[in-house]
Amino acid sequence: MAIEVKQVLTKRELRKFVDFPNKLYKGNKYFVPKIFIDEKNTFNPKKNPAFNFCEANLYLAYKDGKLAGRIAAIINHKANQIWNHKEVRFGWIDFIEDVDVAKALLDKVKEYGRSKGMEIISGPLGFTDFDPEGMLVDGFDRLCTMALIYNYPYYPQILEQLGYKKEIDWIEYKITIPSEMPEKIVKVTDIVTNRYGFRIRKLTLKEIKKEGLGRQLFHLVNDTYSKLYNFTPLPDDMIDKYIDGYLKILDLEYVTVVEDPEGQMAAYGIAVPSVAHALQKCRGKIFPFGWFHILKSFYFKHEETIELLLVGVKSDYRNKGLMALIFYDLIPRMRKGKFVYGETNAELETNDSVQRQWQMFETEQKKRRRIYTGTV
Repeated sequence: MAIEVKQVLTKRELRKFVDFPNKLYKGNKYFVPKIFIDEKNTFNPKKNPAFNFCEANLYLAYKDGKLAGRIAAIINHKANQIWNHKEVRFGWIDFIEDVDVAKALLDKVKEYGRSKGMEIISGPLGFTDFDPEGMLVDGFDRLCTMALIYNYPYYPQILEQLGYKKEIDWIEYKITIPSEMPEKIVKVTDIVTNRYGFRIRKLTLKEIKKEGLGRQLFHLVNDTYSKLYNFTPLPDDMIDKYIDGYLKILDLEYVTVVEDPEGQMAAYGIAVPSVAHALQKCRGKIFPFGWFHILKSFYFKHEETIELLLVGVKSDYRNKGLMALIFYDLIPRMRKGKFVYGETNAELETNDSVQRQWQMFETEQKKRRRIYTGTV
């Protein structure tokens, strides 16, 4: 049974690359498709500024002439410089339940990495930390969020069979949104506002796009994530790309920042109503009618879950209770929107400061995902 791996070179092959998961997971009630056009643009150097500091090849695997898998080989030169390693990343990895197909795909990434002088292979990772990353190793019976990856249980089994080792894990929580404001949040909010002069601020579209507050917010994201695993600071051209992308899906009702006494951003919380079921209905295709399902889910009939996309506190103000202000503002808005649960983004298992903030809520750890590593 012959296995052949081909580099993606044409528009038709790119469409196959992007669409492969929809075929592999057809009928799976936990898989959430990505928006097709956004995925295509991710791999277009003219539309993704990450190619200013990254290079990549895409590959498709065929078994007996039938499409059987895909993978991206990525070198992030900025991350390699910051973290002082020679790493080739594998991302967008999907394959049928066949160890030989998986090996052929990963071997192609290793071959690419060796040709560029790399020494280690790690993944699943994207161009930056805002791409889907981390292989699901627990929580296969839970609906995926729109920002992260779903995969079958055989994925990590096969990678471990091939000798790949755990590099680091992320965990995700399901949070029950309280019907009443927790007393601790009220007390801490009173202290940090009345005693220390911090205050909540809501942003407008004009302020984000034309007055530079969108860039300020992402500069703060760079600060809060700078010490986390393999993080790549976002340059302004990438920040502008993400601002344009997020503004398509954000309801600013659920975007909250905290300002310090001098009026500088000190903390942020960005939540977005889940459209997981809407994306399943339209299979990630906006046209001709997919937009209807997504807009309906965003603005007219919310799902019961809201995704906690980004939360963070400026390094100078950690352990000052600023996240209490974020929750003090967002909890009533979430309740008004009839949300029942919040779902966190993936959080490093070693990031105790972030995980401590959920202790004031009723939570359940619902998923775990992993970065695997090996030598090239």
